[in-house]
Amino acid sequence: MSLVELVARADERGLAVGGLACLDRCLPLLGGDDEALRPLWASLADGSGWAGDLARARDLLGAGRLPDDEAALLAHRMLESAPAERTADALRPWAEACSTASLRVHRLLDPAAGAGPDAGDSLRADAGDTVGPSPLVAAELRRQALVLELLADHGAQGLRRALEVTVEGRRVLRAVVSRRARNTAEAGARAGL
Repeated sequence: MSLVELVARADERGLAVGGLACLDRCLPLLGGDDEALRPLWASLADGSGWAGDLARARDLLGAGRLPDDEAALLAHRMLESAPAERTADALRPWAEACSTASLRVHRLLDPAAGAGPDAGDSLRADAGDTVGPSPLVAAELRRQALVLELLADHGAQGLRRALEVTVEGRRVLRAVVSRRARNTAEAGARAGL
């Protein structure tokens, strides 16, 4: 089943988890620590406090400031556009936008992405068909599909595994962001010689 179909079939919890998971995997671009979005995950588990936890996360992560970097800007927009109302109608466009933005972030940060298809093409691909996208985008596509499948198949019991998948993806992206920062610093040092 394609990622588009998985999002279309997702219920309110699946949409909230799908969007939050995309945002959480992009957390290294927001400058937050790994626990910054944990209260939102907890609110999805127990059904309480989404709007308040979202407002605190925005304050903590500096929503409203616009970074120059396109990948960081996409991550900030995911956070800023999260709906305070936790209904399927409010969450569906956000979850779809987060999915596309996260794929775009991964494409922007993937050094192997130069000649591959754009993130929008990856979004329409079958979740198991990852021949075309670059490695980082293909892995993100698989993670997005797995998170939605876990919620569709296991409901609230799928939350823990969805969080584990998300934490794994965040670690990967943090390593990519760190490598990119080192390469930029080294290039700047060489240019200053």
